[in-house]
Amino acid sequence: MVDGSCGSVLLHLGALAAPIFFTWKGVLLTLLLGWVFGGLGICLGYHRLLTHQGFQTYGIVRRTFAWLGSLSGEGPPITWIALHRKHHQFSDQEGDPHSPRDGGWWSHMLWIFPRHHDPQWSQLLQRYAPDLLKDRFMWFLDRSFLFWHLAVGALLWTAGWFFWDWYTGLSFVVLRHVRAPGLRAAHDVAGEFRVAHLGIPQLRDLRTHSRKPVVGRTAGLGEGWHNNHHAAQRCARHGHRWWELDVTYLMICVLERLGLAWT
Repeated sequence: MVDGSCGSVLLHLGALAAPIFFTWKGVLLTLLLGWVFGGLGICLGYHRLLTHQGFQTYGIVRRTFAWLGSLSGEGPPITWIALHRKHHQFSDQEGDPHSPRDGGWWSHMLWIFPRHHDPQWSQLLQRYAPDLLKDRFMWFLDRSFLFWHLAVGALLWTAGWFFWDWYTGLSFVVLRHVRAPGLRAAHDVAGEFRVAHLGIPQLRDLRTHSRKPVVGRTAGLGEGWHNNHHAAQRCARHGHRWWELDVTYLMICVLERLGLAWT
């Protein structure tokens, strides 16, 4: 398996091809997939449902959100969730797996990459995600997430070539590829991992060192209300005040209206 530093370099170098294969169709597709894979897959699925169990749903819906999250470029589900649970236990302290104190690049992306052959990695998953390790689908998704990325890439290229031309197909693949580092950067700005834990103008909750950045607090589909989240981790709603816009929570409310989510 590609190690973390090499994987990160490949992702960011691949993003440099975006201007060469730019099309407006590719931009629109990237925005749509960013919401589906990032908003529904990561924010709603990986984070609020699977990591913190802020709400409950049917098994098929749960697995669908996990699959969408695996296509976001942020890593496989069991890996992501185990690391994030550990992050909450050691937030900004020794042992935090994606602390900015270990360097901006580490907290930005390097922490994502799994190291399946490392015994300590196996112990990490056993301790922080035993519930997901028992789920055969989650285990399969954790080990096959690279295959799904390749499959979706092939599907996007085929669709672009079939309906338009090969250049459009390549633009779909390349611009989708930009989403991985782009989504990480958006999370950084929103305060999900890096900016939320650095010393800029802030509101501090006494129960955690996590902070609300003044810039971008409403970004990240509600994930930017990071201080609220650390104070009430299992609360599905991160925007606690009426003016704290939380798009992900609104999506959960829609699911509840459809009978697909409950607390």
